[in-house]
Amino acid sequence: MCGIAGILYKRGQGAQAVGQSLISMLDGCQHRGADSTGFAMYTPGNDLLHLRFIIDDGAAGAQAIDKIKAILAKHGATLKSDQRIGRSYRADVTYGGNIQTFTYALEDAAKLISAGYDLDIIKDEGTAFDVDAAYDVNQFTGTHGIGHVRLATESEVKPEAAHPFLATGFADVAIVHNGQITNYWKMRRRMERRGFKFRTDNDSELIAVYLADKLKQGSGLEDALKDAIDTLDGTFSFLVSTKNEIGYAKDHLAAKPMVLVETDDLIAIASEEVSLNRLFPGTALTTTEPAPGTFKTWQRSI
Repeated sequence: MCGIAGILYKRGQGAQAVGQSLISMLDGCQHRGADSTGFAMYTPGNDLLHLRFIIDDGAAGAQAIDKIKAILAKHGATLKSDQRIGRSYRADVTYGGNIQTFTYALEDAAKLISAGYDLDIIKDEGTAFDVDAAYDVNQFTGTHGIGHVRLATESEVKPEAAHPFLATGFADVAIVHNGQITNYWKMRRRMERRGFKFRTDNDSELIAVYLADKLKQGSGLEDALKDAIDTLDGTFSFLVSTKNEIGYAKDHLAAKPMVLVETDDLIAIASEEVSLNRLFPGTALTTTEPAPGTFKTWQRSI
């Protein structure tokens, strides 16, 4: 069982408390899974490419960082700053080449979990408060983000197996997902024949890559979500985020819950209404539940 949450501040000032909002929302549905928790958060206006890796402790981690730095240099990326925190290593670089080739190469050094100019994905084992304690998620300000709590049912309890999932080979596209894609392997093999690589066996990663590929081909996010509903088999509710948007999609059976609230200032979506109530304590909310087979997107103001 999984819980998902997302929030977008429409006015896009870049200094909203996205981290704290997502912590509160995910804590509201933490009973849906406490094995791991993750956040994908966006801050606009930076020319640096932010990379985050899962690395081992001690000497093995230090060796992985050395390999990462060697690959950065080989591909002409200049390291501007870096940080080792929790089980992760973040590197901020200047890079103007092919993102797909570059990020695939970096996978040879360590498990890449985030790549983006606005995006930073933080995920680990434990609750929202556990991950916050290790990574200071509450200090993160930005325009929008999505998050996920998880009870592992089909994969191991590891940071790299937690949501959100980066669209591997792309920048700034992430997804959180509750459900199961039953034609996963068929679609994955089809995309692998086109040269795409996958770093996990999680069906959520496939959704992210599928949508990012549609965007790269020129589709808008709403059209990409419509195609996904028509193409993906299974029962699912998912949220996707890009540099300027968040969106949702629900399958035609709508077996996986989702509820949303929209005001003049924000849109918030979650698996359960209790997560939305955390944003508006003591306020009676007018919420809606998306209908089966629907999708929608929202953009921040720039």
